Amino acid sequence: MADTIYALSSGRPPAAISVIRISGPSAHAAAQQIAGTLPEARTAAVRELRHPVSGELLDEGLVLRFDAPASSTGEDIVEFQCHGGRAVVDALLAALSGTEGLREARPGEFTRRAFENGRIDLTEAEGLADLIEAETESQRKAALALAEGGLKKQISIWQERVLGLSAQAERAIDYDEDDDALDPSMVRECTALADELQLWLDRPRIEPLKDGVLVVVAGLPNAGKSSLINAISGEERAIVTDIPGTTRDHIEVPLSLGGVPIRLTDTAGLHDTDDVVEAIGVERASKLVEMADVLVWLGDPDVAPAHARLIPVHAKADLGGNAPAGSVSVSTVTSQGIDALLEQIERQARSVLPAEDALSLNRRQAQHVDEARSALTAAGSANDLLLIAEDLRLARTAFDRLTGRAGVEDVFDALFGRFCLGK
Repeated sequence: MADTIYALSSGRPPAAISVIRISGPSAHAAAQQIAGTLPEARTAAVRELRHPVSGELLDEGLVLRFDAPASSTGEDIVEFQCHGGRAVVDALLAALSGTEGLREARPGEFTRRAFENGRIDLTEAEGLADLIEAETESQRKAALALAEGGLKKQISIWQERVLGLSAQAERAIDYDEDDDALDPSMVRECTALADELQLWLDRPRIEPLKDGVLVVVAGLPNAGKSSLINAISGEERAIVTDIPGTTRDHIEVPLSLGGVPIRLTDTAGLHDTDDVVEAIGVERASKLVEMADVLVWLGDPDVAPAHARLIPVHAKADLGGNAPAGSVSVSTVTSQGIDALLEQIERQARSVLPAEDALSLNRRQAQHVDEARSALTAAGSANDLLLIAEDLRLARTAFDRLTGRAGVEDVFDALFGRFCLGK
């Protein structure tokens, strides 16, 4: 039998109202010791909340009861909505801690129980974790689409198609007299589904939206990179001197441009050097240039690294000189061109992100979708029913890993550990 757990599920006090949640087989009995009679399921009622031993009045608040399996965790649940003062919350939590059979919940344990009891699948749990961590409107929308089961519904459609193909293959193996006869429609369906999965894999991933689009500012030494970082961030984040090579390591500044999360990164100037420490900075800068989602290049565009989203910048425009064709003229002294540069950065950054109305895959989800695609591609090119049946089994297993029904125990602790206590 599962333990009965409890925790403060709202923000830390003081607050106007705090919510304390109890979930598990003893939830109703434990709540009755504090609130007396419980209301009907899914109904709120005002109750005096008293210490189960001394009978002392601790607070008066709303009590809600949910019966398994029609609850968020799939277990019996009781929630106390009490006054949000520290003393009130501490007194109620202390009363619960002294109740036999109860223990404090671990971070994410309520959501983990919802997953284990089939109330949500792993993709919905990942969406909830992202929703809690969302800081921009785009992040919120993407996380909510996942948490509400958008990807789960799509996976269910894929699973039904693969299951139907598996049944067709097994039936042919068991009953067809001609074992070499392959149904062309089955082979075409395997290939069509593999192609559909590839389209999903080709979509922009969710990581840049969650972690921020990596915008790297690069160029030769003393090109004005650090001055530009400071001008954009509005504070002295990077050291600026006339001495070339001042920046030895990269500096990252988090920004939001039009709701797009940005990781603006200053780098060491790219050049050959005999200075050991400076050489390390140059090597790190080169790696960041390769990793960049958007590359802001200060200097001659003809010597800029090849990049799909390159923004050439003519820095120090206040000193004169003609800007190369296609470059943005910028002066950190007069602020000339800063707004135009930010508009270009935002536009290029948006091209990296998934559309707000489109579901996107994270790295783990994409891995299992790719496993299913690979298996279906093999099934579509096989000329033996037994091989096709085995490839379809591998595709079903990949989808089960995707939803958390099989083979993903190693991700559970990392995922549910992202949740706060009481969620």
